[in-house]
Amino acid sequence: MRLYSPVFLLSLLAATAFAQPKKTTATSQASSQSLKRPKLVIGIIVDQMRYDYLYRYYNKFGTGGFRRMMNEGFNARNNHYHYAATYTGPGHAAVYTGSAPALNGIVGNDFYDRKLGRLVYCAEDTTVSTVGNTGSAGKMSPRNLLVTTIGDQLKLATDGRAKVIGVALKDRGAIMPAGHAADGAYWFDSKDGNFISSTFYQKELPQWVQEFNARKLPEQFITQKWETILPLNQYTESTPDDEPYESILAGETKSVFPHTFAIQAGGAKYEPLRTSPYGDQITKEFALAAIKGEKLGQHDITDMLCLSFSSPDYIGHAFGTHAIETEDNYIRLDRQLSEIFAYLDTNVGKGQWLAFLSADHGVVDAPGFLQQYRIPSGTRGYGEVGEKVKAVLEKAYGPGQWMLTYFNQQVYLNHSLLTEKKIAIQDVYELLKSEILKLDGVANVVNLHNLGAEAIPAIQENLFRNVFHPNRSGDFYVLQSPGWLEGRNKGTTHGTTYTYDTHVPFLLYGWGVSPGETLRRTHIHDIAPTITALLHVLEPNGCIGNPVEEAITK
Repeated sequence: MRLYSPVFLLSLLAATAFAQPKKTTATSQASSQSLKRPKLVIGIIVDQMRYDYLYRYYNKFGTGGFRRMMNEGFNARNNHYHYAATYTGPGHAAVYTGSAPALNGIVGNDFYDRKLGRLVYCAEDTTVSTVGNTGSAGKMSPRNLLVTTIGDQLKLATDGRAKVIGVALKDRGAIMPAGHAADGAYWFDSKDGNFISSTFYQKELPQWVQEFNARKLPEQFITQKWETILPLNQYTESTPDDEPYESILAGETKSVFPHTFAIQAGGAKYEPLRTSPYGDQITKEFALAAIKGEKLGQHDITDMLCLSFSSPDYIGHAFGTHAIETEDNYIRLDRQLSEIFAYLDTNVGKGQWLAFLSADHGVVDAPGFLQQYRIPSGTRGYGEVGEKVKAVLEKAYGPGQWMLTYFNQQVYLNHSLLTEKKIAIQDVYELLKSEILKLDGVANVVNLHNLGAEAIPAIQENLFRNVFHPNRSGDFYVLQSPGWLEGRNKGTTHGTTYTYDTHVPFLLYGWGVSPGETLRRTHIHDIAPTITALLHVLEPNGCIGNPVEEAITK
């Protein structure tokens, strides 16, 4: 029997009943019969999808994928993240909890845990084992997530009868959305090419997962080349192939099509598939297998599939926002979505399923691309801030481990040593700020303990406030200048407070959705309460958002 966390058990006490009322009067029977819900909810996160991609590639999309959601569903066109740490783990957690890192605890993909005294991976769990092989890639669970998800609330409301499944290449992309009570979360192991899980969920893989793994799809793809799906001259939304700021894949000498899948020295055999459209294709095939194998949408209550496409993030990091590789992948992803939606129409029933689509963060244009247009931008070595902090503190206070780490653009101070030496954090802040600001590409240094005193716009103050967790966040946040990257000279990245990282899609389609759009500002934390409102269940227990009322059929 699985042991649930205290936070989860407390939520169980507060859950509202989803089952038929106990009273058997004609009035209550009529009331219960009139309350309708979708057979299936499918949540889709496209890793690193910036909002403008919907329109940049619009004319390349077919009618059954992105455009179906945009034209026949509801489009929240001004949807933003509400915190500073725009990374994969926090993004997936925020979408499905309606919460912020300050509450849900997922302040980064990795973070320094002051209680444990070390860096922690957001989904790590040393108390569980891998299910599906003998490796360590399955030692994962949602235990570091401190609040409930949409799926958790659905499980609570149905006394566990609803099925909730999470699927992604990345473990955190499957685990955070699915939540604590999920029937299963499955992710890709690059070493053997199988989808695996952990003993947090079950002792062995379901038969349908074993059968999927036996198909050996990664083995088929690893021997192929990545060729463009259209003739090269039709990629009109991209820069020419082989720009100098694009990464060169392992085994290649230029960043040009066609791409092959060479294995890096010491790397996992199937790792290269992540940085290709084949990663999305494998994910789509597994999602369809999950719908069929778990009979999702075939029950008398609502089921949920939490699906994340990870490859756009790998491709975006490597090649940038305006690469042919990025455009090609989105054209292909649109076709994958179209196939999923058509399958749901046939097997669940058109009008019987509800879908939402968003992203875990956006992405900045590569500095090399921006500089072609004289837009301020640049790169700085990742270690520069940490080295500067160490040097300044040792000069001022003498030898010692004054800083525990510099991570996620945050300085983690050694509180024990500061207390011992009777040095105030504010004094350290005033000492460091002027020195760090001398570095290229630093816009500001923010004291997360004293945000009210910072001379920053109110909207930025809230972004920092929403990311600060006392046991998991740093003391000072080093804000990059717009257009600047830390630690990269090829490709691009994300993680800032700027709109290129915060502005992401929020599309709703299907059951209970009123077609239309809004330009008013909505936030990532509004997604979860919108979905739970449609399902008539309690919102997640850390939710701080509000339903997007315009999207819900009255």
